[in-house]
Amino acid sequence: MALKRHATANARQLELDRTLALELVRVTERSAIATARFRGRGDEEAADRAACLAMRSQLQRLAFDGAIVIGEGERGQVDMLYVGERVGSRKGARVDVALEPLEGTTNCAKNLPDSMSVVAIAPEGGFLPVPDIYMDKIAIGPGYPAGIVDLDYCAARNLKALAEARGVPVAALTACILDRPRHAQLIEEVRAAGASVRLIYACDVAAVIHTTAPDETGIDIYLGQGGAPEGVLAAAALAALGGQMQGRLVADNAEQVERIIKAGFRNPRQKFELSDMVHGDVIFAATGITDGHLLKGIQFGRTSVTTHSLVTRSSTRTVRWVRSTHADLDAMMVE
Repeated sequence: MALKRHATANARQLELDRTLALELVRVTERSAIATARFRGRGDEEAADRAACLAMRSQLQRLAFDGAIVIGEGERGQVDMLYVGERVGSRKGARVDVALEPLEGTTNCAKNLPDSMSVVAIAPEGGFLPVPDIYMDKIAIGPGYPAGIVDLDYCAARNLKALAEARGVPVAALTACILDRPRHAQLIEEVRAAGASVRLIYACDVAAVIHTTAPDETGIDIYLGQGGAPEGVLAAAALAALGGQMQGRLVADNAEQVERIIKAGFRNPRQKFELSDMVHGDVIFAATGITDGHLLKGIQFGRTSVTTHSLVTRSSTRTVRWVRSTHADLDAMMVE
């Protein structure tokens, strides 16, 4: 019986590998194209709605039985792509789904950089089921000794260790931090240590990914608090791209502590490693909506539309950059 279960698991994994690694990027392509119609128009609600409708429609066509564990919100709060909703054809591998149809809603509405559509899948139990609260995060790219940065270290210590590992002075490093009042002290600490700060308004999934290619993006480390669901999505990308990441849920009051405990975490102050946030064979896909440092945004032509996407698979460390031209523009815009 055990051998039979193992064979079945292997068959499901093979199916996951062969049919979904590239199929998943079609989901983010469709969502990004639908959303790009609202790029720069100032209507965040319409852009987000378009992204959700398109992503949900495309997900239902994929040959898996999926459960959303990182979604748009809780059931009852949103009408689609909520945590617990089942998606896919219900045939094939059982998977968990993490998604952000529109990462950077304000950036899309204002046509600012790095807005994108994101989705990831993993075997059941592959994503940390975090509540929709803040997470304190630290992330760096690949090629460094394990454990050289840590959430429990001060900014100066992390920057010094990273600079030594890279063989450059601290002054050569740039830390990416969300531009929020809560980060005022952190920003001052980074600057006092001698490093540069790049402030961003949103899109911290993209910002974490940017640490994997500092020579291209100019970002060496990500620091600070952002959304916990976005932290898990960023970890899904790093699982194949490489790098180090830690997260800790933010509990500033009794209500937040209660939410964390209700979500199943006994210790509200637990520190999560990358392997805690995602594990198993994780497939991650993202398509640019607005131009960014790694992904170009949607380009509308007279009779076609061009997309630029990233799709990764953690078990093989495969990273694909996909530039596609869709000639049937009417079909792609039907959502």
